[in-house]
Amino acid sequence: LSLDSAKQHWHCSHCLYLRELLETTCRLANTLKRHGIRRGDRVAIYMPVSPLAVASMLACARIGAVHTVIFAGFSAESLAGRINDAKCKVVITFNQALRAGRVLELKKIVDKAVESCPSVQHVLVAHRTDSKVHMGDRDIPLEQEMDKEAPVCAPESMGSEDMLFLLYTSGSTGMPKGLVHTQAGYLLYAAMTHKLVFDHKPGDIFGCVADIGWITGHSYVVYGPLCNGATSVLFESTPVYPDAGRYWETVQRLKINQFYGAPTAVRLLLKHGDSWVKKYDRSSLRTLGSVGEPINHEAWEWLYRVVGDSRCTLVDTWWQTETGGICIAPRPSEEGAEILPAMAMRPFFGIVPVLMDEKGNTVQGGNVSGALCISQAWPGMARTIYGDHQRFVDAYFKAYPGYYFTGDGACRTEDGYYQITGRMDDVINISGHRLGTAEIEDAMANHPAVPETAVIGYPHDIKGEAAFAFIVLKDNTSDSDAVVEELKLAVATKIAKYAVPDQVLVVKRLPKTRSGKVMRRLLRKIISSEGQDLGDTTTLEDPSVITEIQSAYQKCKDKQAAVK
Repeated sequence: LSLDSAKQHWHCSHCLYLRELLETTCRLANTLKRHGIRRGDRVAIYMPVSPLAVASMLACARIGAVHTVIFAGFSAESLAGRINDAKCKVVITFNQALRAGRVLELKKIVDKAVESCPSVQHVLVAHRTDSKVHMGDRDIPLEQEMDKEAPVCAPESMGSEDMLFLLYTSGSTGMPKGLVHTQAGYLLYAAMTHKLVFDHKPGDIFGCVADIGWITGHSYVVYGPLCNGATSVLFESTPVYPDAGRYWETVQRLKINQFYGAPTAVRLLLKHGDSWVKKYDRSSLRTLGSVGEPINHEAWEWLYRVVGDSRCTLVDTWWQTETGGICIAPRPSEEGAEILPAMAMRPFFGIVPVLMDEKGNTVQGGNVSGALCISQAWPGMARTIYGDHQRFVDAYFKAYPGYYFTGDGACRTEDGYYQITGRMDDVINISGHRLGTAEIEDAMANHPAVPETAVIGYPHDIKGEAAFAFIVLKDNTSDSDAVVEELKLAVATKIAKYAVPDQVLVVKRLPKTRSGKVMRRLLRKIISSEGQDLGDTTTLEDPSVITEIQSAYQKCKDKQAAVK
């Protein structure tokens, strides 16, 4: 094909794909309307990455319904909590899901969840596999119903500040927050950041490997790319299934131009060596992106030099569920501007970051650090927490009045570039999944043998951070190992498997202030290299508790070393 005819070929096939997506979306939208879903109603989507999941999101948007996509790795209890908070009328799911050679029984999880969800009137069940599942009175076979519907559905006319979707994110308390994103501002911001941060051009193939259950999947798998008329890759697998070359085989086969993934996956693949990367042709790549947590230098250098052959632009992006899209990244910038390794660097248009000290004063100049805040509103920001605006105000605007507090710390260089240093509150980032330590503590709190728990995050080679649980057992507990396994099962059941603590340490008591508050800061120092420099401990009710915990932790380390 000549260049001109190749462009025409791409244009024709691209339009065909978009028309097919539009028709699928319209049939699904008409199915929702036929089953009572109207403008403003909430719809839960419990599906893995798939074309039908994308169509489900767009179908809700088309008729003015509000979708809340719930990560398909969450347990029935987590699913039910989100459905009830949003008062969803409909759940859309698959009979099963496939992930890394395993079958996930999504319909069974939904069945268990909706037993305690009085608002749910219908469950629309699509089929990812040929396996039959139990279909009850409120269950509807989705594909069969869609076949009956017209492939045309007039879009609902919406106000710019009407709700587009709800997305639940973890907070420093046990209850997840349903963040509200609205129509025009969010879509504008997702489209602008997608186009300019990644230098996306017409005809490019954009490959974001995030799950649609997270904000990255919303903004950079679905809404941003589709707003720009882009071809967007849906990645259903894992980085190492069927082998560690899966990402790069996909890049070669689909000729991906922009690749956007998480540091935890890069660290995992780095350990598998360079050969899995070099086996495949990556010459189509122009831009590499990192998302979900700060990327470490080793992972950045490997991604740049090995994956990108030292020729691709690498953008380390900082943003949050709350921000709707990328806020700080090396691009856009003037042509050829420097990019410093492992640094987000430059605020996007309209983003005005400030650093605050402990007294609530702005920190001026360069080579300084502080709490990262944003000093003016931007189009993509969340508007509220669903059903609890006061919590929204308290969580993001109370700590530093007049500023949006991100919860992250940052440094600003002499040149005015920003380096994100990580969370400042009790939220940990496990493989890119934000999780409140209070959620894990709540999941363990009902065990009859465990009167007290405290969970902290600690550095992990692959995950970035992992959960470390300290537990106090009742005196009459005979089998502590059994209790630990039961606690891990409780976390997996109530939240998700990724939330299970990597380590659980049994201690006699927790370090508390005289007012009864657990000093998690000291627990972090005990398991880090700062164990001898605990800082101010004058507020501890009994300082001898530190020696007890240090002793228990040392015995645990010695036991682990002996096993190795």
